Amino acid sequence: MKVYKPKFWDSREFSVWPYFFFPFTLIINLINLLKFKYSKKEKFDIPIILVGNIYLGGTGKTPLCIEIFQILKSLKLNPAFIKKRHGKYADETKLLENIGKVFSNKQRSEAVKSLISNNFKVAIFDDGFQDPSVKSDISIICFNEKQWIGNGFVIPSGPLREKLNALKRCNYVFINGNQNLEFEKTINKFNPEIKIFYTQYKLTNLDDMINRKVIAFAGIGNPENFFDLLKNNNIEIIETLKFPDHYNFKKIDITNLNKRARELDACLVTTEKDYFRLTNEDKKNIKYLKFELLIDKKEEFINELKKII
Repeated sequence: MKVYKPKFWDSREFSVWPYFFFPFTLIINLINLLKFKYSKKEKFDIPIILVGNIYLGGTGKTPLCIEIFQILKSLKLNPAFIKKRHGKYADETKLLENIGKVFSNKQRSEAVKSLISNNFKVAIFDDGFQDPSVKSDISIICFNEKQWIGNGFVIPSGPLREKLNALKRCNYVFINGNQNLEFEKTINKFNPEIKIFYTQYKLTNLDDMINRKVIAFAGIGNPENFFDLLKNNNIEIIETLKFPDHYNFKKIDITNLNKRARELDACLVTTEKDYFRLTNEDKKNIKYLKFELLIDKKEEFINELKKII
């Protein structure tokens, strides 16, 4: 069954649906409160950098994890990634494994122990801000300028994993997009000590798509962001296809995509995360978007990292 993100999650207009689900939201809020009040964090002797989100999906945390990994490597350090083991969400793990070593476990603390025993010196958590079991040295929350906080409600009334007062536990916020002073005011209202950085995506394989008609498809949290990125770089998109987040493409899906591409004399383009979910056979005739994450005030952020390593 295909499950898509409810449209009212990102709507700024009034809707009855958030209030219909609000009793369940209250339960989620209570669970979050009790979880952090009574859980004990485990402290480790290596630096732990946690990159997470409050908005559910599509905030750019995995690209930021990869960029932090590259920065640490340039500083002659030996970092590795930590992922909680999710059998159905293996796409992010596969993407990270293409960059460096990944340690995964159902309990993140056990993954850290494995990382240490293998002589890695820094742990980069891809996700885990809502996990109270491990004490981090740096906590980063990612947002996307376009979705921001959606309708502002916690799931299932909205797209937030917890209330915005969770920013009190955070050291840095990274916003993918342009500077927005209103967003900064909201963030600083909850935590005036937070440092805010902005990121942009720079496409690195545009030549593969220039002067070609493109069918773009994606199974990520916010596929519109992917489509807009292509359009903003003057890629001629003649059709877009959305699939649910972390969607496992079936053979019939790929067959239909290839058939449509032949009919329209177009090339198929997807996200890097989606591409790594495909089998080697299915990857034929499909391109994926490669990009570099650009951090505004990057040297300032590197200096912040140096404080804990």
